Amino acid sequence: MSTPLHLGRNQQDSEYEDLLSLWADLESALSLLLSKPLLVQDFSAKVRQLDSWLQDLVAHDIDAALYLMFQLAATSTVGYSASHALVCATLCNIMAREFQLPRHERDSLVRAALTMNIGMTALQNELAEQRDKPNAQQKEAIQSHPLDSQALLERVFVSDALWLDLVGQHHDNVSDKVPLASQPPVDRLTRILGTIDRYAAMISPRKSRAGRSATDSVRAIVGQEVEQTDEVSYTLVRAIGLCPPGTFVKLDNGETGIVLRRSDKPNMPLVASLLDRTGNHKPQPSLHATALGKPRIQSALARSAVKVELNHQIMVRIGLYAAAQHNTEIHSLVTTPATLGLQ
Repeated sequence: MSTPLHLGRNQQDSEYEDLLSLWADLESALSLLLSKPLLVQDFSAKVRQLDSWLQDLVAHDIDAALYLMFQLAATSTVGYSASHALVCATLCNIMAREFQLPRHERDSLVRAALTMNIGMTALQNELAEQRDKPNAQQKEAIQSHPLDSQALLERVFVSDALWLDLVGQHHDNVSDKVPLASQPPVDRLTRILGTIDRYAAMISPRKSRAGRSATDSVRAIVGQEVEQTDEVSYTLVRAIGLCPPGTFVKLDNGETGIVLRRSDKPNMPLVASLLDRTGNHKPQPSLHATALGKPRIQSALARSAVKVELNHQIMVRIGLYAAAQHNTEIHSLVTTPATLGLQ
């Protein structure tokens, strides 16, 4: 069954065009903040402003936020450090809601995610661009960067003790055998931040390696089946899915697509099919609600494995249209330039 899309131009479409540019602007502003912290007047206030901006964007549409965030992470033009920080902060913001963290813990967690690598911003960007393994001097800087970052934040008068402690110990190993609720705030937040940090690093491409698929990244950070893992990894998968919006997938009909939105059924998202079973571009994308039957997702794909250029504005609009429909009425949606308002 297929249903034509009718996406006319309206105020909501304009809002979603703005959403794409706002995410890019947020990434650029964060890049400037991280690269020249000593030149920023009232650094803490600027971080709070970026955090507020982030919250507004995620609140507007969490699926669109995830889609744009994962796509920007794979194609960032402002440098790996800011892109990685934005992915981590966005996911920490989502996890804070999932765990119903107190407001002050949520704020410290997200702001630590934004700034945890500030002591090695230039080096982090450099490492992402080099094909060789880190040399001895670089390894030393990597080893010391949590405390270096903490010290730098103190120099710019960050006074939130929990924020500072999280940055200083974000690579420390904290037991995942103890329930989060039974741990002191700094330990439970370190567990959340550490898991998010590792996950975000794995999905992001670098010159020395391609980014992993989202599913492979989850498997790697837990080292076992997701169902048997700790609270943090389990909650991450439950919240964003094994294949979050913005990630590429292979369908069991042989086609290749991109996830646009989550559904009420875990790990059965809405997928826009882009390439046919021979790997050729489809004339127009078709949209599949995998929760309603065939096709299903066969595997996740790394961004480097998919050779396709996307118009993110259009993809977000397709997802928006689908979200407005009743899932029981959608199985496979076929798009055309006219229905997308492109003619």
